[in-house]
Amino acid sequence: MYTSIIHLFLGLSGFLGGIWVMRHGFEQMAVEKLPSILKRFVKTPTRGLAAGTLVTALLHSSAAVTVITIGFVSAGTMTFADSLGIILGSNIGTTFTTQMIAWNPEDLIIPCVAAGSLLWFVLRGKRRYIGLAVFGFGATLFALNLMTAALAPLGETDWFREVLTQASRNPLYGVLAGAGLTALVQSSTATTALTIAMASQGLIDLPGAIAIVLGNNIGTCITAIIASIGSPIAAKRVAAAHVILNVAGVLAFLPFVQTFARIVAAFSPFLSVQVATAHTLFNILSSLAVWPFIRAFASLIEWLVPGRRDV
Repeated sequence: MYTSIIHLFLGLSGFLGGIWVMRHGFEQMAVEKLPSILKRFVKTPTRGLAAGTLVTALLHSSAAVTVITIGFVSAGTMTFADSLGIILGSNIGTTFTTQMIAWNPEDLIIPCVAAGSLLWFVLRGKRRYIGLAVFGFGATLFALNLMTAALAPLGETDWFREVLTQASRNPLYGVLAGAGLTALVQSSTATTALTIAMASQGLIDLPGAIAIVLGNNIGTCITAIIASIGSPIAAKRVAAAHVILNVAGVLAFLPFVQTFARIVAAFSPFLSVQVATAHTLFNILSSLAVWPFIRAFASLIEWLVPGRRDV
């Protein structure tokens, strides 16, 4: 059992490392254009949402985009109201990585690692970071398979099954577990990947997996909260908006987990894809529900978090 726990820890660490390498590769290719892209496309809620979705899909981290946005707001180069479109878009863009790993194409591991290494040494300038991104993707697939293999023996232990059974029976436990683990590892993508791995092994049913995924969206807010500490009031409002949006979305969906599970089950016969679909649909529906009312929502946050702009 201890060997399985070590392998699970190594797999989770490798997944986080692979995501970081993949994000770093894309960041280096777009580092000079990223600020101008975000600031140019936030003048309307629709353009902000589109920009947030695209940039998050490329960087594979909603937390990173949220921190960048808080930085812009703190510096006064972006208004709080304009930042909300990006926050909504980041919630949608983060599901792109989940969709990729849900299919878990094992045959791509060796080609991605080999091609990424080759491109890194062959290409020059910023183009070589394409190789880094490809290598990182291969590493995340390998780490996901390591986590899946490690969970098989753990699934035979009574205590592990009891914990997962409780999460499946009571969605609130699943939400709390997802929120806590995501806050701990600082990556909702990693927690979702672990949930997909557990579902693939038959250790947790679809409603339980959906509850954990819902909790992931709450846990990922911790990064925004930390980034806003010591920042101007506008940056604190961005963090507050992120928390309220995600918590409100989870509370709205929580009573309907069983119904939601039946809906997403119709999209695919594979449980891993169903979990990824639930993650995607939840984030899209939550963001689109607020999108038409961004200006009113901004006024609400300003009322809830009062203060002068430069404080």
